[in-house]
Amino acid sequence: MDFKILDHLQRMGRCSNVELADMVGLSASPCLARVKRLQKIGVIEGFGAHLALAQLGDYLIVFSEITISGHRRHHMRRFEEAAEAVPEIMECYNVSGGYDFLLRIVIRSVSHFQGIMDGLLQADLGIEKFSSYIVLRVPFVKHELPLDRLFGDAEPNPVVPSSQQRSAG
Repeated sequence: MDFKILDHLQRMGRCSNVELADMVGLSASPCLARVKRLQKIGVIEGFGAHLALAQLGDYLIVFSEITISGHRRHHMRRFEEAAEAVPEIMECYNVSGGYDFLLRIVIRSVSHFQGIMDGLLQADLGIEKFSSYIVLRVPFVKHELPLDRLFGDAEPNPVVPSSQQRSAG
């Protein structure tokens, strides 16, 4: 039942509790209790609006791969704290592989991005090197997690391009 509630809230976060209860097959009071419990235990982190940035003006998205020279926990944490303090850095992932962090940065221009990176480099955070990639276009962004495939009984289906589906029939 919790997954049904979460699935519906991902799609319709502004629905009333009565609407939510009706959609998942509960009465309003138990539904509200479940939502409050999911908030209390941290499964529901909050509610917000998905913004259409292009409607607000020009912007760029940049992904940056960051390599840190020291790999002790305090070196990593120092970089994480500095990156978190930069409002334009929207996401920071500590990853395995050829670099240490992957950042998603939303900025107004290339010079804006350069100013952010210059500030991080001047802060002496142990940045050994970085590579950056400017996003040219965003074909899609998904905001809803496939809860049934991640945590439920649904089996992942192989992806078949729609052109192959038509020719197979």
